[in-house]
Amino acid sequence: MAILLIRHGETEGNRTRVIQRPDIPLSEQGLVQAGRLAERLRESPIDEIWSSPLARARMTADALERETGVPVHVEADLQERNLGDLRGTAYTDLDFDPFEVDYVPPAGESWGVFYERVDRIWQRVVHHWFDRYAERAPDRHLAVVSHGLFLRSLIERRLLSTADREAWESQHGPFRLGNTALTIVAPVAPTASRHPIELLGCTAHLDEDPLPDVGTLGAG
Repeated sequence: MAILLIRHGETEGNRTRVIQRPDIPLSEQGLVQAGRLAERLRESPIDEIWSSPLARARMTADALERETGVPVHVEADLQERNLGDLRGTAYTDLDFDPFEVDYVPPAGESWGVFYERVDRIWQRVVHHWFDRYAERAPDRHLAVVSHGLFLRSLIERRLLSTADREAWESQHGPFRLGNTALTIVAPVAPTASRHPIELLGCTAHLDEDPLPDVGTLGAG
């Protein structure tokens, strides 16, 4: 049993480095990426799909729904950090770093408010997973489709220890989550401070050559 953490597919905002508005859809490339991810997970025993309500995440989740037949459940707290009035602005047009620790975007979320939301929904996900799946067969999964900052915040603060991250980066370079990156988490207890990561930020489904076994979560 596992929780599958999934970043949405590419948007034009990703490609052109624009702070994204909620309604930005997947690009043509993003649709292809979402389709490849869905093909990879087609045979995986996914029981539920939770998604951010933002268009780019929902479109990625919809691709997964089409392949698996599992309906999407929308959770508002899974959406990306709200950068307020900065949304729609190109990063190159800013003369400051919008991700500075103390910066609060006008009409947006501070880092503290954002972290509180991330932690709140993560606890809901974990407790729901244990309530529903802990006593069931060991091959049922919950997929969660969200965003880059959201998932990095969760993984870096709540899942990876400093030693884990340093070990990973020594082999792979700076940690990043590409579009449609798949991370697999194996929960150990509802109150555990950390849960093991079985696969981190994998985009093997985007390789030109198809995966040997599309249904194998750990491939890549």
